Amino acid sequence: MNLAESHIPDLHPLLKNRWSPRTYDPSFQLSEQEVNLLFEAARWAPSSFNAQPWRYVYAIRQQEQGFQKMIEPLMEGNKTWAKDASMLILSLAKTDYEGRDGTNSYAQYDLGQANFSLVSQASAMGLSVRQMAGFSKSKAKELFQLPDNLIPVAYIAVGKPVEGLEKPANRSRITQEQIVTEIVS
Repeated sequence: MNLAESHIPDLHPLLKNRWSPRTYDPSFQLSEQEVNLLFEAARWAPSSFNAQPWRYVYAIRQQEQGFQKMIEPLMEGNKTWAKDASMLILSLAKTDYEGRDGTNSYAQYDLGQANFSLVSQASAMGLSVRQMAGFSKSKAKELFQLPDNLIPVAYIAVGKPVEGLEKPANRSRITQEQIVTEIVS
């Protein structure tokens, strides 16, 4: 099979046009309905054994105290721009099962699918999202009093990019040949 870049024009616009800005319009506010729709998209993500091991802690910028609390665990570089996002979310993987014994070793994978559902819904709504690993997991666990079965995995900033901000022209990806191996015999 030829894994040429010719497949890109057929790529869905939600995927092709998605990007992660670091500059948000501080005057834009998300409505309660928009917030609920983003989390509803995450709720419908697939998961192993239908365990749905994703949990979220969030704050919108209008709720100043909660929003400042959400900023605290971020690394300094992320704090400088994340303060202008409309909403900050901490995504968590629940590592145990409800009503079953054992550790859910797919919890972080499933959380990634829920996060991507949220990101895709945001893109469909004309919003921009940036996911971040640059935060202190220990500070987040302490600050939000998280039990041992909830692992902080990624922060997510949601908002509208500053008016006139253009997607970077050079959005490179490694080739399919570098990531895909077909087994033929």
